[in-house]
Amino acid sequence: MAAATEARGTELGRYLKARRAQVRPEDVGLPAGAGLRRTPGLRREELAALAGVSVDYYIRLERGRETNPSPAVVDALGRALRLRGDAYERLHELAELASGRMSELPACSDHTVRDSVLRLLESVRPLPAYVVSRYNLLLAANPPGRRLLPGLWDWPQHQRNLTRYLFLHPVGRTLYEPWEETVALSVAHLRAVAGADPDDPELTALVGELLLKSPEFARLWERYDVCERGGGQKVFRHPKTGRMTLTYEVMRLARTGDQRMVVYQAAPGTPDEQAMLRLDPADTHPAPTPMGHPTLAPAN
Repeated sequence: MAAATEARGTELGRYLKARRAQVRPEDVGLPAGAGLRRTPGLRREELAALAGVSVDYYIRLERGRETNPSPAVVDALGRALRLRGDAYERLHELAELASGRMSELPACSDHTVRDSVLRLLESVRPLPAYVVSRYNLLLAANPPGRRLLPGLWDWPQHQRNLTRYLFLHPVGRTLYEPWEETVALSVAHLRAVAGADPDDPELTALVGELLLKSPEFARLWERYDVCERGGGQKVFRHPKTGRMTLTYEVMRLARTGDQRMVVYQAAPGTPDEQAMLRLDPADTHPAPTPMGHPTLAPAN
């Protein structure tokens, strides 16, 4: 139990250290000082002073030796680090995890997609849509959703992870514009959904592979940026349809261990919509069957 608590405390410490490195002294009203600073961002003593805690206490927090910071201390650290939104919530989440106050970990998905969700995917055609696990493993897709991600289906089912696709597949590295912004948001989202279980086997296997194979992923992962996406806009340079800008919405599916359905769309009557519709030719639609199941299956 002590080892587990220390490991959770270390995760909090890694987050504090990574975020401290991204705050410049001038960002918080401190002089940069003369000469070259050996420490990127704020020094420990500078952050401790800004948060109103002792340097010794802060060092113990960052090294995982202190695992029970009060909510007031966590708030003060969040303000000193200029954290907002998801990044601020992540700090509180890690503090609760380190202290043991967060006793229940999120339920893991068994990667089974319910029949009702498969029917829903079919019902939104011709909009491209798919379902992913907490850590972006693609579990099911409708036909335009499959065509939106060319080359992903060349991989075995257990490798069809969208984050892996972005960094390691040659099409994934050219499909999005700009690629650098897309992957930065994807890694920040992965950090966010890691939640209270950073040692989850699915997550650690994915991160371990990408750290080994992608220097770009390693650099972004160490930044500890956190941003849980609920929707937005993406620009595609698609090999079949050409350039198109699509908006997307992300919907959590209840009782699934954090599966999410992602649906893309474009403004009616625009060239973007015409390009998107080419992902789902009209003659591929099944005949309507009032009581039957749609011709859609999990992505296997």
